[in-house]
Amino acid sequence: MAKFVPDITTNRWIIIAEGRSKRPKDLGKPEQAGVNKFCVFCPGYEKLSGTEVYRIGPGEPNSSGWQVRVISNKYPITDFHEVIIHSPDDAKDIDSLPLNQVHKILLTFRDRYNFHAKNGHVLIFNNVGEAAGASIRHPHSQLVVIPKQINLDALAFEPILNVVVDNQRFVVFCPDFSQWPFEVWIAPKIRNQYFGQITAEAISDLAAVLQDTLKRLISHLTAGEHFHPGVPMVSFKDGPAYNFYIHHGQDWYIRIIPRLVHRAGLELGTGLSVNIIDPTDAAEILRQEVKV
Repeated sequence: MAKFVPDITTNRWIIIAEGRSKRPKDLGKPEQAGVNKFCVFCPGYEKLSGTEVYRIGPGEPNSSGWQVRVISNKYPITDFHEVIIHSPDDAKDIDSLPLNQVHKILLTFRDRYNFHAKNGHVLIFNNVGEAAGASIRHPHSQLVVIPKQINLDALAFEPILNVVVDNQRFVVFCPDFSQWPFEVWIAPKIRNQYFGQITAEAISDLAAVLQDTLKRLISHLTAGEHFHPGVPMVSFKDGPAYNFYIHHGQDWYIRIIPRLVHRAGLELGTGLSVNIIDPTDAAEILRQEVKV
């Protein structure tokens, strides 16, 4: 079970999850990639990967035929911890999957959010690349539930500035408060709602907006042509590395954080973030045409 430890002076918490150190890994250098010789998230290995709790697509639980699959995490951080496997494809992720598949992923996000809402704060998050904390290459997201009595130190909704894309239902922008270079938020125009309240029509729009935003980030950050000499940043040339999460509470948003820099002593010692790219410049770059 997860162990929640409070700091009584700041009302902040940490989670002790010793079992996480045992989780398998197939990212990194070949000699460091763990003992797995196959991908447990691929079709054909359903009985090895974990207990199935949800699927989109035909077939019995723990069998092939699925299009999106959700399993209980065998190495949980919290008492409720699930893995959402984006598709049977071992390589394509949200930026490159067919749009109707992205739609199914977001439907799964909503359904699992609503299933667990009674259990606590529901956080859906995604880690891509080793630098972003991913351990399994097969594209997937995760869902964890935090007890309601624990206050989460999460960002409230930021003012909409430095707009990248603006359509009927969503706006994509780089907040002035961006803590990371090229940080991007996706926000619905209907406010004061939880993610679980999103409509089917809005999910269709969100699928297109999320895919487009990730394509913009990956395209521009892989090129690296906008980085200035002497600026200590990592491009995506060796593969993208980013996190995103869906805000757990009311006034939900999606926050996407490219992992272009590493936190150092000043940030760790003060809690202050140093962003070496002005969000206004980041938005201007991301508005430019995506290179195929």
